[in-house]
Amino acid sequence: MTQPQPSIKALPKVDIHRHLEGSLRLATLLEIVRSENLSLPGEIESLRSRVEVVGDAPVTTDEFLAKFKTIRMFFRSREIIERLVYEVIEDASEDNLRLLELRFTPAALAQAGDFELEEVTDWVLLAAEKAGTKFGVKVACVMSVNRHEPVSVAETVASLAIERIASGVSGLDLAGDEADSPAEPFKPALRRAKKAGLGITIHAGEWAGAQNVRTAIEELQADRIGHGIRVFDDKEVTALAARSGTVFEVSLTSNWKTGAVSDLAVHPVREMIQAGLAVTLTTDDPSIFTTTLSEEFEIAKSHFDFSMDSVKAFNLIALQSAFLEDREKKHIEKELVLRYWGTEGGIAPDR
Repeated sequence: MTQPQPSIKALPKVDIHRHLEGSLRLATLLEIVRSENLSLPGEIESLRSRVEVVGDAPVTTDEFLAKFKTIRMFFRSREIIERLVYEVIEDASEDNLRLLELRFTPAALAQAGDFELEEVTDWVLLAAEKAGTKFGVKVACVMSVNRHEPVSVAETVASLAIERIASGVSGLDLAGDEADSPAEPFKPALRRAKKAGLGITIHAGEWAGAQNVRTAIEELQADRIGHGIRVFDDKEVTALAARSGTVFEVSLTSNWKTGAVSDLAVHPVREMIQAGLAVTLTTDDPSIFTTTLSEEFEIAKSHFDFSMDSVKAFNLIALQSAFLEDREKKHIEKELVLRYWGTEGGIAPDR
């Protein structure tokens, strides 16, 4: 007799592209507005429109990035920052994540309280370690810098990340406005981080063309690409990405709600896999887009006809490309494979 398939939510899962600043509980933000007397709406639905993409209509890049300008106002104390980290990891546990690569932007966390980048980094790392242990989630922290902010900030963050490899930092991320801000000035900081052993992931090919993907792979030595859905703008770049084995962190709801694609129906995720690209699915900013990793996989099934075996394989690809030591990956992989198939083998996503 065939055993019933577990639900997607019940499956152990891996998310390698989730931003702390885009994963905050709305109810907690409302509480902070009131307790800190912030100049923001004190009513939940009015506040929602400031920190979430509301409705089904996609927004512009500027409208999306404006959410983060509001969100930066909330990180007003060590206690608040540690609480928010704790809740993000608790929510990941509720969705049955076994590994979460949590990205955070020290410059964003430091702004409201005029904190030092070093101290906010240590607050996040400490809270992540404690919450991960409590909730049974392996948390690897990826420190993020924005390309529309000074290169000097990136240099400082890269140094902090390198110094904290033993404290839970596993990678460095370049994010921000790729349409108007080039990535090349950040090359020295990224190269230094990679040489020190950190993984490198670059937001590229989300709101601008395939050339940014080429730059990320060839010049910045990216291990992974955040989004990358414009890779098909140039066949040579598509071939380069396939040859390199660079992993693409695709976020279906994010790409739709930010207007990177006009509609879910035209998202190129299946074509990316058919072109030989290594693809996994991620949440990006789950609270801004009101989604979960389970819901992203449900969309993959319902809109793109991916099978449950493909859902499982996406998670294995995420795990295999995670910025973790092999022994840590193998420990998590054992649970995933046994829970998925009851064997030690696996399969690739549908092509």
